[in-house]
Amino acid sequence: MNTLLLRLAGPMQSWGVQSRFSVRDTGLEPSKSGVLGLVCAAMGIPRGDDDALARLAGLRLGVRTDREGRLSRDYHIALNVLKAGGGIKPSEPSTRYYLADAVFLVGLEGNDLSLLEDIHAALNKPVWPLFLGRKAFVPAEPVYLEDGLKKGAGLVDALCSYPYLGRGERPKHLRLVLEDPNGEFFRPDQPLSFASRRFAPRRVHVIFTDSLPSYSEVM
Repeated sequence: MNTLLLRLAGPMQSWGVQSRFSVRDTGLEPSKSGVLGLVCAAMGIPRGDDDALARLAGLRLGVRTDREGRLSRDYHIALNVLKAGGGIKPSEPSTRYYLADAVFLVGLEGNDLSLLEDIHAALNKPVWPLFLGRKAFVPAEPVYLEDGLKKGAGLVDALCSYPYLGRGERPKHLRLVLEDPNGEFFRPDQPLSFASRRFAPRRVHVIFTDSLPSYSEVM
């Protein structure tokens, strides 16, 4: 197995998986659909290329929460909104949730080393701009980690051995959300097609770790 690590850090992130109409939700960690959407942008994969998406979706996702962030919300009013049945609605209110000041270490695990190498190179020089769930939410630090490609390393080992990404004192325990067919939780974010917005459920397992090093311990 091989694992590619990504850094997702920014003043605002939103990883919604159940948004409907005027309420836009966010999960407490990056969704698989959101992470793979970011990867597609980096690689220049168009929304309608379901074959390329299927290859990416075969990778196993893991997330380490280095800073949980703060759940916040904005209230928006859009003017002159087009209605599905035709015509224009004068205004449409919406509530949009996001995570403020969160930091995540994301891992993608797979046997196909060449695919992970291609993703790693694309994150360094992305074809299209990268964003953290919404186009207005840009990364505060590079998603690309120069030492992020871990050849021969499994997902859990790669996530637990990488230095802490947050600032200040490291929390005693960090939450890990790992894709696992026997996991105790569901996430409705396995992308099947971005063009037709089709997703399947997947299972995840949640653990906590206190074994990772800090930068001062590895420099």
